[in-house]
Amino acid sequence: MGAYKLAIEALNAEAFRRLIRALKTDPAALAAMQAAAKDEVVYAVLRRYELLKPSLNERVEQALDSVRPMLKSHGGDVELVGVRPPSVEVRFKGACDSCPASTLTFHAGVKKALQDGCPEITEVIQVKRMAGGSENGVRFVSPFALNAEGNWNPVGILSDFADGAIHAIEVGGQKVILSRNGASITCFQNACAHLGFPIHDGEVANGIITCPHHGFQYDLASGECLTAPEVQLQPHAVRIVGSKVEIRISA
Repeated sequence: MGAYKLAIEALNAEAFRRLIRALKTDPAALAAMQAAAKDEVVYAVLRRYELLKPSLNERVEQALDSVRPMLKSHGGDVELVGVRPPSVEVRFKGACDSCPASTLTFHAGVKKALQDGCPEITEVIQVKRMAGGSENGVRFVSPFALNAEGNWNPVGILSDFADGAIHAIEVGGQKVILSRNGASITCFQNACAHLGFPIHDGEVANGIITCPHHGFQYDLASGECLTAPEVQLQPHAVRIVGSKVEIRISA
């Protein structure tokens, strides 16, 4: 943009700034101005001159944009389903939708970005797809855990873990369970989301573990609670380096 156009832009911005300052002194004019700012064209112009702070929707989109490069580098994405303060609903797309580490990705990436950028949002809801999912293959770790440096704890080699069985161990003072499904291993805190009782002795069938105490059921691929969808097992990151299995305890 040439110097002349820059000068015109600066002049327009200053004119708007002085106009708004003057209108703010009259409560009726201020109310009218706030109503007018809801018009998308008026809002866009005022935002262009940085005379309005970003709306909640705009900040939500900015927060999601901040994590999209990482998600897309793993063949996934996230889409905004709805903004209903104090809650926001999002949905994973692509590889992230079916990744066993999607719970970790949701908490460590999407939810954290939204709550950092929009403090008034206190609840972030992950909406599940009705059917289908990615065919891009198994993910072993959350994309956000991939960048985590240090604190990876070796827990054995892949052949140590029988397919479909539960392995209860203690790492760094934390009691966890590991579950293998083919070439994938997931790790969760050994505590039912209901009352915190250990679940490692629970019955396992078709990738679902049933808490031996009160019957809550969990999907061992995602940690999702099938009995009460609003809760879930606490996930820990898992990575497989060669044949070595390592976990990283979540904060």
